[in-house]
Amino acid sequence: MSDDPIRLVTIGRIFRRRWRLLAIVAVVGALVGYGTSVVFPPSYTTSASVLLPGQWEEREMLTQVDVATSSSVTDRVADRLGWSGVSGSELRDQVAAKATNGNIIKISGTAETPERAQQLSDQVARQFVKFAAGIAGGATDTEAPSEPEALRKKVEETNRRITDLADAADPGRTVESVQARTSLEKLRTSLEEAMTKLDRADPANDKAGMVVMGSAARPTGEAPPTRTQLIVAGALLFFLLAVIGHLTAARMNRRLRTEPEIAAALGSTFLGAVDVPDEPPVQRSGGRGARARLRRLLGLDTRWDTPTPQRSGDEAGRRIRYRRVCARLRAQLPGLRRLLVVVPEGDEIARRAAAQLVASAESDASPSSSSKGYPMLRVVEVSMDRPTVPDRDTESGALVVLSAGNWTAEEIAGIAEACADGRHEVVGVVVAGPVRVRTTTSAEQPPDHADPALAVRGQATGGSA
Repeated sequence: MSDDPIRLVTIGRIFRRRWRLLAIVAVVGALVGYGTSVVFPPSYTTSASVLLPGQWEEREMLTQVDVATSSSVTDRVADRLGWSGVSGSELRDQVAAKATNGNIIKISGTAETPERAQQLSDQVARQFVKFAAGIAGGATDTEAPSEPEALRKKVEETNRRITDLADAADPGRTVESVQARTSLEKLRTSLEEAMTKLDRADPANDKAGMVVMGSAARPTGEAPPTRTQLIVAGALLFFLLAVIGHLTAARMNRRLRTEPEIAAALGSTFLGAVDVPDEPPVQRSGGRGARARLRRLLGLDTRWDTPTPQRSGDEAGRRIRYRRVCARLRAQLPGLRRLLVVVPEGDEIARRAAAQLVASAESDASPSSSSKGYPMLRVVEVSMDRPTVPDRDTESGALVVLSAGNWTAEEIAGIAEACADGRHEVVGVVVAGPVRVRTTTSAEQPPDHADPALAVRGQATGGSA
């Protein structure tokens, strides 16, 4: 796993090198969002307000909110609306209520059409007011008269009876008649005072008389999430998942990037790093199918997590690096005359670096000197899936050339094991890296022998790792 922190430059590299893939993934996410909007049809929401006069505590307001969405209210609403196949329990899921400032309860209804949403909100508000009035009057059935109302009717009937008795008495003819009329009037006054005190003592009077504050407005737009929101959310979600997937793959990457790690995996000596001009990859015969064309279209044929190549100097400076590697090799192993250069198959940078090493070794102008020139090099490519190298012939060892950041420690160790099976000692490792070069004029072009033809990839006659 890589311990490198994720920087903005890494995310920018993903956008720059994988923009086609990210665009296609975003389109797929938008299509998924559109499909979701088709499965779940659009809905519409509107609300009606109910005013609760008097003084109300917060807990009492919350109680009224629960009453507004209770099954007792929604069952009455279902009976009033008469929608086929819609019961009170289903309507309860489509109704919401909340208490707002100013003793107002806002009742919201959601339906599949604007007309139904308006009807639902209005009907819930009306049935809630009726049900609350019935509770305040002491009965849950609003059609039945409440006890205070029945008592008032009894008092009115008694007052009429008192009036009839007073008229029937002989007015002012006898003392008894005067006393009877006086007693009846006192009884009337006592009943009226008792009813007045009863009205004042009734706590429901202060909280009765809920008012529906107008009809609910017909909604003009869909309730969230709308189809547009689902499409945008799907595209954004898939886009972010693709980016997170790239970052996760980069964090889980176990490819070796530094020269000491590569040398340790091979169990050999690091001889030096060389530069290779960065060029577009050559299309090989195996990459002409539909799958290869699709990978090129999506940008999957090149890696995104490799850093941008640094700018290099001139051709002469790059050749100096190759000559120094050859000089270190000659100084470390002066008696070696022939070496096998092992290159991973598919590592274009390493293949070109190996070719340049061969050219540098062949261009030694002092074969008769005391050093007797550089060793002769033969290049073979080995498959990283099952690496094999030719058995030892005239070579005195193996030199491994590969690029950084492309191979894991297990794959590199497989090369070392394949060399050991072929009785080749790994005498060193050279790490190649791509660089950007400046455009050169015709006078600055390297000679024709600077990039010779590469040797044919070796056939396996030795053991395999």
